[in-house]
Amino acid sequence: MTFAQIQGNADVCRGLAGMVSSGRIPHAILLHEDDGGGAMPVVLAFLQYLYCGNRTEADSCDSCPSCNKISKLIHPDVHFVFPTNAPNLSQSYSSQWRDLVLSKPCFTEADLAQALGIEGKSSIIAVAEARAILDTLSLSALEGGYRAVVIYLPEKMNQEAANRLLKMIEEPPAMTQFLLVCHSPEKVLQTIASRCQCIRIRPQRRDERIGTEESESVYKDLFGQLMTAFGRHDLLDALELGEALSALPSRESAKGFCRYAAARMRQIFLLQQGLGELASPDGETAAWASSVRKTFPRLALETLDRAQMQIGRNVNLKILFADLVGRLYTIYG
Repeated sequence: MTFAQIQGNADVCRGLAGMVSSGRIPHAILLHEDDGGGAMPVVLAFLQYLYCGNRTEADSCDSCPSCNKISKLIHPDVHFVFPTNAPNLSQSYSSQWRDLVLSKPCFTEADLAQALGIEGKSSIIAVAEARAILDTLSLSALEGGYRAVVIYLPEKMNQEAANRLLKMIEEPPAMTQFLLVCHSPEKVLQTIASRCQCIRIRPQRRDERIGTEESESVYKDLFGQLMTAFGRHDLLDALELGEALSALPSRESAKGFCRYAAARMRQIFLLQQGLGELASPDGETAAWASSVRKTFPRLALETLDRAQMQIGRNVNLKILFADLVGRLYTIYG
């Protein structure tokens, strides 16, 4: 993956290339994306540029041995960490991870759960994973250059794991690079987030997306109808939509809707704060941002986060979505 192959986020790609060219690379970079929003291709392009033996001022050569290894996700000094169903570690799923990332770089959390075969199960980055990272970084780089650790969804690290990694992220050994990809930066341990260079990966336009989740159109339709019902103060219609949400084909699909709705709420929040350049909104989102109260997106995010947690705890979906719709209706006012 080269920077030239990435559509959108050109300013981010230029900035990352400039960091490497100047030799001023933050030791820890936190990339915030929407679920399936395109951060992983940026990470891979950055790593390929970092390791490339023949890079130009703007991009990697895409042909040297290092580029070849990065593009196939087989570089021995690049380590990937992601939420799994404990006690299994990420290394146990390396082949599934590789197949998913190579076939669908802009994958979603639901895609990952399906690829790992842990749909409907809770997933975390446990303390055993943190210990494995520290053990790996205690050894020298096999090819004598950078060692890189890519952590997908650091917000899913439990407290003990996060505390274990804190010192390493704060003061890593020389030529050690951390890259964190998150969907909910507010859930990342604050002491870790504060030690990272934070970069927002703007949502891609539909025509730019690679491997877009097919069910997104269903989520978009249901979310739009729900917001319309709130705007009309039609509780009965909203509750009927809650019934439709409870009929989604799986618990992962139910979580997927909550993540989609949370991403739209973040866009509304950014627009209300005058940060539209970070939101990449459509006209519908802009209309909602101008019509809802400024407290709505923040409170809605808390409510959606609670719903996701309850889905993971196997709460009955009909009860859960009736409660979710009722809470959002009350918050909307």
